[in-house]
Amino acid sequence: MPESVDTRFALYPGSFDPFTYGHLDILERALRLFERIEVTVAVNTGKEAGLFAPEERCELIRRCTHHMDGVSTTTFEGLLVDHARDQGAGVLLRGLRQVKDFDYEFRMAFANRKLHPDLETVFLMTSEQNAFVSSTIVRDVHRWGGDLSKFVPTPVAEALEAKREQS
Repeated sequence: MPESVDTRFALYPGSFDPFTYGHLDILERALRLFERIEVTVAVNTGKEAGLFAPEERCELIRRCTHHMDGVSTTTFEGLLVDHARDQGAGVLLRGLRQVKDFDYEFRMAFANRKLHPDLETVFLMTSEQNAFVSSTIVRDVHRWGGDLSKFVPTPVAEALEAKREQS
C-alpha cells in the first residue's frame, strides 16, 4: 500500500458505458498534465447492467488508447478515495461538459477531500465539439440504429454494432 500520493498520477474514474470521443478528448489533454493516468471503470453492483460489462469496457478503452503512453485501465468497486489511496494516485481527473456537471462534481470533490485530504480533484472542460456527447446519447443513437461514428471511437462503434447483431 503506497504511503504517499503522486501528483503526477491521476485516476480518471467513471462508468464509461460506453467510452466516447468526449472521454478520449479529456484523456488526451490530461496526458499533457500527468505522467500516468489510470482510467478507472466503476463497478456498481446496485445498478442495472449496462451495455457492456466492466471488463468489456476496460478492453474497449485499452483498444481506444493503445497509442497513448502512460495510460492504464482497471475496474474498481467501493470508495474511489480508497482505490486512489491504494494506488498512490494524487489526483482525480473529472471531465465537465456543462454547468450541471460541475454542480455534481463540485459536491463530490468536497466529499472526497473530507475522506482523503491529500487527494486533489482536477476538472477539465471538454472540447466544444464534444460538449453534447454523452454515454446516454450514444445509447439512444445505438438503440435506434443511428450512425455512431461521430460519437465513439471505431472499436466502440464496432462493439456496439456486434451487440446489435446479437440481439
